[in-house]
Amino acid sequence: GYGLIRISSTLNPHPPNLMFPIIILALWGILMTSSICLRQTDLKALVAYSSVSHMGLVAAAIIVQTPWGLTGAMTLMVAHGLTSSALFALANTNYERTHTRTLLLVRGLQLAFPLMSTWWLLTNLTNMAMPPTINLLGELFIISTLFNWSTPTIIITGMGTLITATYSLYMFLMTQRGSISTQFQLLPPTHTREHLNLTLHLLPLGLLIMKPALVSGLFT
Repeated sequence: GYGLIRISSTLNPHPPNLMFPIIILALWGILMTSSICLRQTDLKALVAYSSVSHMGLVAAAIIVQTPWGLTGAMTLMVAHGLTSSALFALANTNYERTHTRTLLLVRGLQLAFPLMSTWWLLTNLTNMAMPPTINLLGELFIISTLFNWSTPTIIITGMGTLITATYSLYMFLMTQRGSISTQFQLLPPTHTREHLNLTLHLLPLGLLIMKPALVSGLFT
């Protein structure tokens, strides 16, 4: 994202024939990668495709080259950087205990790790940009920028937001709810370092809600 901001500023103002296809590809990528997340069976791959989907929004906002677009891109990059890293940490925590990333095999972990389930819930709510997270602030800036650039983009961005919420809930329900498999009845407990790791991911996101100008660049 930083590289895109540095390079796109040298092409300002963009020729329309350069801007249009790149933004269309970025928006199409949002829909495709979000749809892939809905049919993923591998937990780590689901988190990875989720990052690609969010970066499609960032790329589209940067190419438009407006103050709101760059503000939304910066905010979403910081927010999703922390959120996606927390999701990877949670996926690794599951893998270290169950030795599988297959969603159909790892279910009902809320019964075994209730505190870790709370981290899953908070991280997934952040990933789907629930208010008042800064993820929502970044997405609103970007969606407004793209809508101002071209009105029909609201259809694609709206569908992308809806699918993001769907696969985030799907990821939480598949890993935490349901009955736990008999082979996972005796799992080693979670450690303090893992909870500290997740606290250091989600605490900055919570604090940035009170002063989002630190990452958005709107200091006035």
